[in-house]
Formats: sequence, structure tokens, C-alpha cells
Amino acid sequence: MAGSSFAYTGFVMLVVGLVLAIRPVPAIGVATRSRAMLVAAAGIAIGLASLAAPSFTSRVPVPSSRLDELTPEWQFHEVHRRRIAAPPSRVFAALKEVRADEIAFFHTLTWIRRFGRPAPPGILNAGRAPIIEIALKGGFTLLAEDAPRELVVGTVVVAPPGPRQARTLELFRSPPPGYAVGTMNFQVTPDGAGGSWLSTETRVVATSAPARRVFAAYWRVIYPGSALIRRMWLRAIAQRAERP
Repeated sequence: MAGSSFAYTGFVMLVVGLVLAIRPVPAIGVATRSRAMLVAAAGIAIGLASLAAPSFTSRVPVPSSRLDELTPEWQFHEVHRRRIAAPPSRVFAALKEVRADEIAFFHTLTWIRRFGRPAPPGILNAGRAPIIEIALKGGFTLLAEDAPRELVVGTVVVAPPGPRQARTLELFRSPPPGYAVGTMNFQVTPDGAGGSWLSTETRVVATSAPARRVFAAYWRVIYPGSALIRRMWLRAIAQRAERP
């Protein structure tokens, strides 16, 4: 994602500039502390600009999944896909059974995301139960389950001040002003050779400019970790489905 790449480029430039301010390196064109501070300042500017950059709405042209029906438009999204040497029924069963401790780096990244603070049982503090089960007990809502083809869950990521609306199907279909809601699916399709393709897509739609700005800054910071978790999630499902 371009916004996330620029945000981390700015962070790296800030760190490099501060290091060069302590010890300039003429060989790379930074011979003085003043030039090093210019590098750091440029990093800050790039980082802040990337976090504040506008986001644009995309829309699916023709719905072809339950996710398309529930969230036909979005401002933020990510998609990951993996081939698995197992039939769709086994893959679908595995995605519902896989645990957080089977997903590489999951506990480390969620610990970082909650800044090391204790948290009640939920997606950021998962125990040994299946992770989908934990998510549905800790802030996520089951929106669709068409076994063995597709599973869709959703959660509210930004809400305006005041009483919260119940996490109903209608809330995710038509979020009120001031909300940003996220939906995520796992979709299984036969590969024509006895195996399956498993994909996961996350979409977030914000219904007001303030909600969009808040979530955009958050998304651009956490995107690399989010993408890594999803890739490792698919890997863990594949390992469980392919297990003899």
C-alpha cells in the first residue's frame, strides 16, 4: 500500500537523519549536522503527509461473493491468496479450527499492537481456542457463512461519541454517518486439480470525513503487520488442511 510505504519511508529518514546528526557521513553527502537535520525534517514531513493523504472510494462492478454484497464499496482494503493441497471442505473446516498459536508472529504482533498492555480475551489476546471463535466472542460479528465456500465477519473500527449501535447485519450493510466498519472474508474455491484456492480480503468503509482521516492514519501505520498476520493465517490454515 502506497500510503503505508511513504509513512515508513518517512520514519526511516527521520531515524537516519537523527543518527547522522550525531555522526555525519560526508561519503553519502551528509557532511554536517545541519544537513542531517534536514534529512530528519524531510522524514517528518513525508510521514505526516502520508498519514494525512486522502483516501478514495472503490466499488465492486459486479457482486460475486457475500463480501461484495455486504461491502460493495470501501476506502481501505487488502487481499491475500494461497493454494492449498486439500479439497474445499477440509480447507473450510481448517479455517474454522485454526488457533492463534498456529499463526506465526500472531502473538508478537498483537502484543505490539496493544502496546504490551493486558487485554481481555479477544482477537488481540487470543488463547488456545479457534481464532474465529475467539473473534466472534470479542468484538466481531458473523455476517455470512456459506460452507464450504465463504465465511464473512465484521467489526466496528471507528464509532462517533455516544451510544453504540448494535452490531447487526444492517449496520454493516449501511453504516450510519461517523462510522468506519470493517468486513473480512475467507473464500475457498476449487483449483480443478483436487486442491483449493483460499483467499482473504479485508475492506473498510468510512461514512464521514473525520472517520476516514482517523482510520487512514491508523491503517497506514498497522498495514505491514496486518498483511503479515493474514499471510501467516493462510499458511496456518494450509498446514492444518494438508495435515495427514
